[in-house]
Amino acid sequence: MQKEDWERLVQNLIAEGILRSPRVIRAMRQVNRALFLPDHLKSYYAVDSPLPIGWGQTISAPLG
Repeated sequence: MQKEDWERLVQNLIAEGILRSPRVIRAMRQVNRALFLPDHLKSYYAVDSPLPIGWGQTISAPLG
């Protein structure tokens, strides 16, 4: 996991106008999405896509 990957994703979402709220941007920079993923998916934490978390559920894509 590279923190730079996550920051790049956040920057892209800001540039695309998807992230506009300073509070949401700050939260995305402070909370590591990998904390909510099963071990075998932690390396995908910066992928802009929903990811399975088990029990038929997913964690939302960062954009939304």
